[in-house]
Amino acid sequence: MISVTFPDESKKQFDAPVSGFDVALSISEGLARNSVAMMVNDTLVDLHHIIDHDASVRLITTRDPEGLEIMRHSAAHVMAQAILHLYRDARLTIGPVVEDGFYYDIDMPPISKDDFKKIEAEMKKIVKARLPLVRREVSKSEALAFYKDEPYKTEMISDLEDGTISFYEQGDFTDLCRGPHVPHTGFIKAFKLMKVSGAYWRADQSREQLQRIYGTAFFDKKELKKHLAFIEEAKKRNHRKIGAALDLFSFNDAAPGMPFFHARGMVVWNTLIDYWREAHLEAGYVETKTPIILKRALWEQSGHWENYRENMYFTQIDEDDYAIKPMNCPGGMLIFKNSPHSYRDLPIRAAEIGLVHRHELSGVLSGLFRVRAFHQDDAHIFMTPDQIKDEILGVLNLVNKIYTTFGLGFLLELSTRPKKSIGTDAQWETATEGLRSALVAYGQDFQLNEGDGAFYGPKIDVHIKDALGRTWQCATIQLDMSLPERFDLSYNGADNEKHRPIMIHRTVFGSIERFLGILIEHFAGKLPLWLTPVQVIFLPINDDLASWAREILASLRDTGLRMEVDDRSESLNRKIREAQLRYIPLIIALGPKEKESGAFSVRTLDGKVRHGIDRETFVKQVLAHIKSRSLDLEILPD
Repeated sequence: MISVTFPDESKKQFDAPVSGFDVALSISEGLARNSVAMMVNDTLVDLHHIIDHDASVRLITTRDPEGLEIMRHSAAHVMAQAILHLYRDARLTIGPVVEDGFYYDIDMPPISKDDFKKIEAEMKKIVKARLPLVRREVSKSEALAFYKDEPYKTEMISDLEDGTISFYEQGDFTDLCRGPHVPHTGFIKAFKLMKVSGAYWRADQSREQLQRIYGTAFFDKKELKKHLAFIEEAKKRNHRKIGAALDLFSFNDAAPGMPFFHARGMVVWNTLIDYWREAHLEAGYVETKTPIILKRALWEQSGHWENYRENMYFTQIDEDDYAIKPMNCPGGMLIFKNSPHSYRDLPIRAAEIGLVHRHELSGVLSGLFRVRAFHQDDAHIFMTPDQIKDEILGVLNLVNKIYTTFGLGFLLELSTRPKKSIGTDAQWETATEGLRSALVAYGQDFQLNEGDGAFYGPKIDVHIKDALGRTWQCATIQLDMSLPERFDLSYNGADNEKHRPIMIHRTVFGSIERFLGILIEHFAGKLPLWLTPVQVIFLPINDDLASWAREILASLRDTGLRMEVDDRSESLNRKIREAQLRYIPLIIALGPKEKESGAFSVRTLDGKVRHGIDRETFVKQVLAHIKSRSLDLEILPD
């Protein structure tokens, strides 16, 4: 008799060993039809795996995230099988699941999107055949013999430890794979190949260049259609295209991965930083600044030379080794250590907008989202152990205030002590409980990630959610027990003895460049009035009114509004259209009637035109809207 226990603690008894499919069928035909795999005693296995002893079982269905991931892995196998049917000399390497889909790296002649149609047609034949995916386990020597003519698979198998190795077979196709997989290829209801790019075998530029073919798959055609519509909307919001169209920033081969901010981009940048400084001043922070080039000895002391060197840039000055800083922390330690401190001085909240450089591989560079030179809005908070909860709560409140200003919601994660870590059990307990109690006091649900903290302390990660529902990890709050020790930081306690301060690393924007890219996509280029580089544009309808338009601009300059005059000899409709394409929030056409009345007719990005607004009222309402940092496109009330 075999007892199966389900997640709700209910049980079923079976007279003999039973497969997951039979377990599902014993409950209902519908469940069996929609089951993909199962979790047996916390191990993910195929649905046809035989349960031959008492076990806890959770059936994975087409509704579960794990089910979608398993199906996409199977879709990668189907794509590989189709390619081998069409390209007999192709050689397979690896085909993992990635966010929103899968890819397979294949040694084959270069292909393009034009080839996707025939590959997809072959994939449809394989799916329609409903081929079972069957697991087969062999010894390492048998696996090497099977793949004797496949150099990439042979290399992968050779790197594995001796023992059982699993294959999966579907029709005439066999692949080296850990699994699990869907029961048959018919589960792959909707799929599409997305793109192809080059990739080096094992990310080694000295090795063979492969074709990396990306695809996505869903259990339902409606979900695929929804996903493709999402991608199209994301393309419209692409911050690189919008940034170029609005003349905000650019990239140049003279400095790969290092953005050039143009005049209009600097207006947005400075406005963002001004708000950051205002919010931090109100929250009790001071601002510091540290050099971007520091001696090797400092990076050895901090541990970066040993653990982060491959991501750093180096130089020599007077025959001494220096490094360009990849983060601001060591300089912040030196500032704290420069002066003696008492417990009465704590907490010290020292913020820095520091320019850092990190060596990223060229293949992963991505607009403002992944760059080699960027600004971190770091802060280091030095405190006593009993101040942990209040300081974490203060950071969370600051994060909430700033993100809410941009209409961004966020999710919270608490990551605890990893297997490899420094510090005592007592230190970790104090630090983790400080973070946990602050999160509980904050009152928002959070996800617990056991063992996912940094080696030097537990952390809170903040994931913002944009207008498309995408999440981005920006803010982070990390307790550090390593750097205060490495730099021998101390303060005099109430007992007049030396004590080691507790330290928090934290960011809000994270990378300011990346955050700006997120904002551009979140607002689809239509930045709120207070943040946009040009807030008002005057459009004289003919050359005779151009000088009057410039007089108006000069008369309003003291208001601080960011304004332009478009006095080109173009039609009014064309100038309006171009201003709208630049997402200028307030477009004012100036004609004889306006000159006679002295009032404005104002067109806003919500599509409305408001007539007869006198100059004083216009300025008052616009300035109030800017001061409030409102996100509303309806700038002028009816």
